[in-house]
Amino acid sequence: MKKIFIQAIIFCILLLVQAGTLAQKTIRLINNWDYLRQDVGSIYEVIRPAEKGAPETLPLWQQVSLPHCVNATDAVDPDINYYQGAAWYRTQLDIQNPYANGRTLLHFEGAGQKTKVYVYDQLVAEHVGGYDEWTVDITDAVMAFKKTAVFQKQFNNKIPIAIRTDNSRDVEMIPSNLSDFNLYGGIYRYLNLVYTPAVSVEKLFALATVDKEGKNAKLHVTAKLYNPATLNDAVIKVNLIDPSGKIIQHAEKKLNDLQGTIDICNFEIKSPQLWSVEKPTLYKVALTITTTEGTFTQTENTGFRNFEFLKQGPFMLNGKRLLLQGTHRHEDHAGVGAAMTEEMMRSEMLQMKDMGVNFIRLGHYQQSRIILNLCDSLGILVWEEIPWCRGGLGGDGYKAQAKRMLTNVIGQHYNHPAIIVWGLGNENDWPGDFPEFDKEKIRAFMTTLNQLAHQLDSSRKTAIRRCDFCKDIVDVYSPSIWAGWYRGIYTDYKDVSKTEFDKVDRFLHVEWGGDSHAGRHSENPDNALLNIKGGQSADERAGDASLIGGAARVSKDGDWSESYICNLMDWHLKEQETMPWLTGTAQWAFKDFSTPIRPDNPVPYMNQKGVVTRDGKPKEAFYVFQSYWSAKPMAHIYGHTWPVRWGNESEAKMIKVYSNCDEAELFVNGKSVGVKKRNSQDFPAAGLRWQVVLNKGMNHVKVMAKKEKIIVEDAIDFQYQTEKWDKPAKLVFEKLSEANGIVVLQVKLFDNKNIQCLDAANWVRFGLVGDGKLIDNMGTPDGSRYVQMYNGRAIIKVQTAGGKNVVSVQSTGLPTAFINCNE
Repeated sequence: MKKIFIQAIIFCILLLVQAGTLAQKTIRLINNWDYLRQDVGSIYEVIRPAEKGAPETLPLWQQVSLPHCVNATDAVDPDINYYQGAAWYRTQLDIQNPYANGRTLLHFEGAGQKTKVYVYDQLVAEHVGGYDEWTVDITDAVMAFKKTAVFQKQFNNKIPIAIRTDNSRDVEMIPSNLSDFNLYGGIYRYLNLVYTPAVSVEKLFALATVDKEGKNAKLHVTAKLYNPATLNDAVIKVNLIDPSGKIIQHAEKKLNDLQGTIDICNFEIKSPQLWSVEKPTLYKVALTITTTEGTFTQTENTGFRNFEFLKQGPFMLNGKRLLLQGTHRHEDHAGVGAAMTEEMMRSEMLQMKDMGVNFIRLGHYQQSRIILNLCDSLGILVWEEIPWCRGGLGGDGYKAQAKRMLTNVIGQHYNHPAIIVWGLGNENDWPGDFPEFDKEKIRAFMTTLNQLAHQLDSSRKTAIRRCDFCKDIVDVYSPSIWAGWYRGIYTDYKDVSKTEFDKVDRFLHVEWGGDSHAGRHSENPDNALLNIKGGQSADERAGDASLIGGAARVSKDGDWSESYICNLMDWHLKEQETMPWLTGTAQWAFKDFSTPIRPDNPVPYMNQKGVVTRDGKPKEAFYVFQSYWSAKPMAHIYGHTWPVRWGNESEAKMIKVYSNCDEAELFVNGKSVGVKKRNSQDFPAAGLRWQVVLNKGMNHVKVMAKKEKIIVEDAIDFQYQTEKWDKPAKLVFEKLSEANGIVVLQVKLFDNKNIQCLDAANWVRFGLVGDGKLIDNMGTPDGSRYVQMYNGRAIIKVQTAGGKNVVSVQSTGLPTAFINCNE
């Protein structure tokens, strides 16, 4: 298992290194950055000379590395609004372009949300949009600065670069601040210093097509050159390289006009190796351009696949039906916000693939090129969209930004075989940013975007989610169906989906599921359904996401337990196996993520619909999906984060096992309680459930599951409490562990008879006095200083700094408790 995982990582590293070479020389600018989270009076404040301790050094800057997110921690701070405003970054670069008459570029993979770039005091570029890539040519500004006296005297032959980012609220930008995610600030993706010769490739387009039978493929190569010196003559060579590294096609062309988009060559390939979700085979296109000023080579991955959304039918890949088994992703992670490193991204995508994902909707904006490269290499189909999300429709600048971002995402991600859908918007039926909400104007602009997408890329489909009055405009439509969460009960799912399916030509259901507070479990998770009316699961309305008011719904009236969400997802997945007309779905979302519009959730400012927590720890629901979607044999006993169950003595309790194996045998306290056969239609847990009488006190449960000749095992230990508790009376601290300067503390809630209150969901607030600090503002149940308890307990971690620390915990109506971390 470990060996396979390591091999997968090495495989992905090799593919990423080979994919999308930017230029002859590219340097990631990671270290030696100063950062200021406020605005300045002028650019001169950023670059002026100052002696240490002098007032000219103010305001004080701090050192950071890139990528860096302005809102890495305050996005989930329970006590403040997250910062939305200007921030500055500065560094000094040693510019040594190896090309005579070459160009020196800064390539931004993403910065939010408005950006200005300065060389010394010269503004060289501005960009509006937080998610698309962009490039700044600083060649002329660098040459001009090298002629100044301060180049040597003040900056020691280095080039001062200053970058201002700004995520201030701006109603005339997309996405809307009504969106259910943070509009982060900062240089939160990689920034690259790029050296090129005088002529280079700005964009390489490789249109790969193949028939349904996979017998005849074509590759059409075009390119747009970057040629600011307006040279006229060049020789272009193109190699098509197969997955084994062999050149199988070659073309050469002399050019005497290097302007505009250039049609370079067409290749025909017989019986190509196809790209699929099981075997994502990649070819390479290597384009070399040579002029009198030098040679430049650009390499891109491509793949041959044929896909089709059948009208009133399922999805087809390479001539065969494929059920899209999907999820969603936001660029967001505990402790760093949007500033995820390549290693973090790779780990997350490998985790998705391990769960069995073959499709992802990237919500709700263009994402890092690293993610798209991983989708290509792992075999994960993609719906990628622009951030026209909620609020209505703005003016000319607003529309221009949306069209520009659509043009950029298609142009920048055109060659990825994983992409099948360009998303044009999300929840565009949601008003609120403007006095006017005109559906006809929204329809007209949606039509403009749809036409633009097809003009730029006729090989892929367009789509939107949740805007019924525009559903006839795009190729593929997803309504809003939250069966068993925002509306209705989860057993509505199949009938409601079929009703919505019949209303459009091509149906794809994205966004379903519900929130769960990791570590919270229930002996009776479906009780909330008793007061909820069925048959309304497609009737989501404004306010349904609120925890206050409105009709009865699980999102407001349920317990937010992992137990309930596992049942909901189990039901959806078993039903999907009986829907032959279904294209597929995408559960929302893979990982818990931050949001400014949910301050009252059990972890404040967190959308907790993930199947893993914000720091990537799997919840129980992860294994529900794995039991349906993964081919690798697995077995998981429900309750790994449920240390104490409760009930009456001699009461039979259900033990569930999620497994994709053919059969499983359960052992309780060393004794077999029988073998069960897996049947996906036997709800819950596909029939792998046992009614067991547990011992009072400690219990040990083990499962052995078999798939053909392979046997997999899982085991858990937990307490069984039969004592009944009264109302909460006191908080009790305990130290769980201490290692590497980190202390893990747990607080439990007891009644006045010292019986743990196992269903308690009280809010608790942690504090610290001492040399160390709480590890909080992580957006996780064990990384938040203000959090709802899960089954009468809560965990917090302390970074001790090698000193003395006393931690407190408060809860309304209860005495404050303390613990000395040094004892």
